Amino acid sequence: MPEAIEVRKVPLHSVSDASELAKLIDDGVIEAGRVVAVIGKTEGNGGVNDYTRIIADRAFREVLVAKGADPAKVKEVPIVWSGGTDGVISPHATIFATVPADRAEQSDEPRLTVGFAMSEVLLPEDIGRTAMVTKVADAVKVAMERAGITDTADVHYVQTKTPLLTIDTIRDAKSRGHDVFTEDTLTSMDVSNGGTALGIAVALGEIKMPRDEDVLRDRSLFSSVASCSSGVELDRAQVVVVGNTRGIGGRYRIGHSVMRDALDADGIWEAIKDAGLDLPDRPHSTDLQGRLVNVFLKCETSQDGAVRGRRNAMLDDSDVHWHRQIKAAVGGVTASVTGDPAVFVSVSAAHQGPDGGGPVAAIVDLGSGDPTGYRGPQPA
Repeated sequence: MPEAIEVRKVPLHSVSDASELAKLIDDGVIEAGRVVAVIGKTEGNGGVNDYTRIIADRAFREVLVAKGADPAKVKEVPIVWSGGTDGVISPHATIFATVPADRAEQSDEPRLTVGFAMSEVLLPEDIGRTAMVTKVADAVKVAMERAGITDTADVHYVQTKTPLLTIDTIRDAKSRGHDVFTEDTLTSMDVSNGGTALGIAVALGEIKMPRDEDVLRDRSLFSSVASCSSGVELDRAQVVVVGNTRGIGGRYRIGHSVMRDALDADGIWEAIKDAGLDLPDRPHSTDLQGRLVNVFLKCETSQDGAVRGRRNAMLDDSDVHWHRQIKAAVGGVTASVTGDPAVFVSVSAAHQGPDGGGPVAAIVDLGSGDPTGYRGPQPA
């Protein structure tokens, strides 16, 4: 039986800062040895050479070890960093930790649960192909089991980190007589994310097994709960499944929805309501009252170069890549809903939600007493 989960969002005061994690441990909110996952945003360029992810990763692991966690186990904790805080998005991390049964708030209602797994090694020639889809799907099923989830409808968010292609890994594939999906290393981010999302969709029964030629081409194939990130830090799929289960207790619950396009604020509100918050018909950020812990979104520029029938120039812009433009735009829409710029908005959403939109997951605090979510300065 999995244990109840404590989840908190903390700011990053610099690229190498993990002081707010240390404070949570010192204040007794969480125990270093019970941290099971971290998902965050760093302020790098979000590209292949975004080393802020490695710096932040090291800072958080060093704090966990310094605060008493087993170094060997800390190496296995999934820490997923999404680079790029374009626009108003603020660097932050969401920390998940288990809670001893005698400290968990009791409830018979569905409450937050987390499961983790690593896939088999993903070879460079696997990325964006059915070999990747199969390996990711297998890992998702293991993570579900570890989370105590038996019904795929109870899975609301699957965060992954997978390798992308680099000059070295492309060279390695060729030396063994294989080709790769693309030799454009930045494009390989979209390829890796898209292939991973299809693996999640297969595991959860959202789609049947696709063909190699469907990857990045058939955008009608997608997962509504996948949030896929890629980088140079690992050679396997790191899979974190977040959902709800009964019998473990805790304060928190997760829900999900999708944004139909880059302006679909209603999709974000639907995810928050799906998590269990009772909100008015026309909600405002002030209605959240500290009950929202965080939202997690993926976004993508629509392949037709338009939003709601209006043309934009993102895909034609040779000065600023569309990755950065759509991330900033959706980050602004999201922060206007939450009233908090520290939102997890990540780009490259191929096969993650509908074309031009993306999946949304929301974690809320339904516990007794004072809520644990962010309450910023209130508008006059």
